[in-house]
Amino acid sequence: MKKTQILETIQNMPDEFSVDELIEKLMILHKIEEGQRQVQQGKVYTEEEAKKKLEKWLK
Repeated sequence: MKKTQILETIQNMPDEFSVDELIEKLMILHKIEEGQRQVQQGKVYTEEEAKKKLEKWLK
């Protein structure tokens, strides 16, 4: 994550917010970036592969 993204996120927050809200927002942005990197690297599952991996939780 770049400093400019963090500053932009803070600027887009309301005038008053909790540290927890900021951390949550930054974590979401980080996870999105991480997911985009994985897609670019081809580290993705097909729908069927995902269903197999999650089968024990989907029952």
